[in-house]
Amino acid sequence: MSWTKWLPLRFIIRRAIRSQGFLDPIELMARLRSFAQPSEVGEPIELLRAGVVFHARGLINSKVIQNNLDWVWPYWIKRQFDPHDVSFTPRAFSFSHINLTHRNWTAIGYPGSEELSLVDPRGLLTPCFDGWSLDGWVITEDGRTLLPSLAVTSEQRQDMADGLSITTRCQADGMVLTSQASVHPVAGRPVCRLTLTAGSTTPAWLALVLRPYNPEGISFIHQVSLSADRRRWTVDTNHTIEFSAPAERHHISDYRAGDVFIHLSELEDQAEGLCDLGMVTAAALFPIAAHGETALDVRIPLDNNGASQPDSDWPSVRQQACRLRCPEARYQFLYDAAVTSLVLHSPHDVYPGPYTYKRFWFRDAAFIIHALLCLGLNDRAERALSRFPERQTPLGYFRSQEGEWDANGEVLWILSRFEQLTGQRLTADWHTPIQRGARWIIRKRLADDIDAPHAGLLPAGFSAEHLGPNDYYYWDDFWCIAGLHAAHELIKGHAADLGESYLRAAQAFTAAVDRSLDSCARRLGRQAMPASPYRRLDAGAIGSLAIGYPLQDCPPDDPRLLDCVEFLLSKCFVDGAFFQDMIHSGLNAYLTLHVAQVLLRAADPRYLELMDTVAALATSTGQWPEAIHPRTGGGCMGDGHHVWASAEWVMIIRNCFVREEDDRLTLCGGIPGRWLEQRQPIGFGPAPTAFGSISITLTPTDEERVRIDWQGAWHSDQPAMEIRLPGFTAVTVESGQHALTLRRKVMKV
Repeated sequence: MSWTKWLPLRFIIRRAIRSQGFLDPIELMARLRSFAQPSEVGEPIELLRAGVVFHARGLINSKVIQNNLDWVWPYWIKRQFDPHDVSFTPRAFSFSHINLTHRNWTAIGYPGSEELSLVDPRGLLTPCFDGWSLDGWVITEDGRTLLPSLAVTSEQRQDMADGLSITTRCQADGMVLTSQASVHPVAGRPVCRLTLTAGSTTPAWLALVLRPYNPEGISFIHQVSLSADRRRWTVDTNHTIEFSAPAERHHISDYRAGDVFIHLSELEDQAEGLCDLGMVTAAALFPIAAHGETALDVRIPLDNNGASQPDSDWPSVRQQACRLRCPEARYQFLYDAAVTSLVLHSPHDVYPGPYTYKRFWFRDAAFIIHALLCLGLNDRAERALSRFPERQTPLGYFRSQEGEWDANGEVLWILSRFEQLTGQRLTADWHTPIQRGARWIIRKRLADDIDAPHAGLLPAGFSAEHLGPNDYYYWDDFWCIAGLHAAHELIKGHAADLGESYLRAAQAFTAAVDRSLDSCARRLGRQAMPASPYRRLDAGAIGSLAIGYPLQDCPPDDPRLLDCVEFLLSKCFVDGAFFQDMIHSGLNAYLTLHVAQVLLRAADPRYLELMDTVAALATSTGQWPEAIHPRTGGGCMGDGHHVWASAEWVMIIRNCFVREEDDRLTLCGGIPGRWLEQRQPIGFGPAPTAFGSISITLTPTDEERVRIDWQGAWHSDQPAMEIRLPGFTAVTVESGQHALTLRRKVMKV
């Protein structure tokens, strides 16, 4: 029995809380933890802290929103609180009111800037992180309104032709409103720009409105003032909003008086407003002549301390990246949008999202940096990697969250991929972090002689949070085995004996996992890999696919891997996409693509069905939330702009054109047949690989033939290559060959 059970403080807490009629919190926590495997870390404190902050806002939402439904609220609230809407969510016993149905937004910014602004599906602009928002309305003199958040439909697109902007257009009843949001550097500082263009068939007003909320809910505004020239708002003394024209009318309201929208025809013009509850709303109005149009340019400086300096412009950074040229407009747009997302979220560290997930995880970083390397954006990848050592503990643990044992393996793996994909050796100052990281894995692993299915594995931990409660996850084991192999490759040229010790440790670790999986096969009566030695087959088994993708530590036809995929496809897919029952409770774009990658390696044509499903799930701005509501199609968990998903779209497109497999390259193994039905060239490159970079062009010459050209910039000699274009005869490339023509297979009757 733990001595901490008798701590006086523990006794005092229990007695005080129980005297008020509450459940004993210590007993409750003990019962909750009993549903997980015993672990040295219950839940990462970072995630608990984030959850508390998240639900604290949800609690404020519950106190404010449902009692003031005559306010103009953002799109997600309008949908989620409407009893006639498929998104309706009952609230009776909800502890907090949070966005569970339309967690969708798109980030805007520019390369190198930490400042990211958000645009929601109806054009609501949140310029500053976790802050208030700006909206545009049209209000006619006869009382009709165009309020984007209440509009039945709207059009929204992401424009990348020059920079990066989001355009939203709504129209109804003779009124039209278009908003365009973007971020530009001005004198080296980021400035968010909102352009509103409004028209009406009758005399009307364009309203620029200040809103005390964002896509997560309430965000307080205590004070706003209008400048003497009526061209600028000052919000809470530390933010300014500049107008291109003076406001002809100006109105402010507070919480007790209600939304400024309610009083636009009643209030006298006001220059300043205060609200002790933090619910100031304000509207600056600009006239629209009948059958005329009014345009307003709004600018919000974002960076008050000069920390966000641009490192490139959009055309330059896009020119550096591996380019796709394909005849399918949707696939082309999603690829370009994914590249933009990766650049936007790698200013210094890499982030898996602009809002909910604008913080660091080694897990997400490994996938995102890998995509950056595969795009040839080496400087951005190297800059992010350079921050890894400062997060390593003295014992060698690469820590972003406690209890996640996959991190060390992911770090070592991505360092090895850096060397492979760039052809550069890491500098000598990496040797110590690598050795300490590998030593941590070896020491962390449990003893092989334990009489239990988890013998020789890593301890129970939190792992990837979507796999379930703490357990002995194979996901962690597969990553750390790959990490030891990576450490062997990274160190062997510097310290051969040490490198060999890592290789032997990886082999012993692999043997322990194989024994554990054999016991699972006997218990389950099939080869499919569960999430852990103690789990039945469930959605958490998605983590065990890591051995096949991205690690490729087993053959493409490994029966354990393929049976796992068959289980997931038959039991865990909804409407063609992977549905994660645990935590996420939604369709997952990036996990669906993990399954597609395993099928692609196995030359199983079902990979394309999954790609098409994921493409259809993307928003009109080319983004995926972390998890997607199967009924509303909106985000239901995580960040509304999920960068891991963008990374996976880049990787599946890349692997359709070129994929490393052991000591050779496989070319064109996933090119959709429908792309070959036209006569325009299809291209991809320059694409970095472990052997050097390659550019590939496919040109259909007629219905039966396709010419394939490639150019390589190899690290040394040209590697062995094979071309496996679906529907065509497979060909092994001869040394020195740079082009060939493939003939379609003859179908046997």
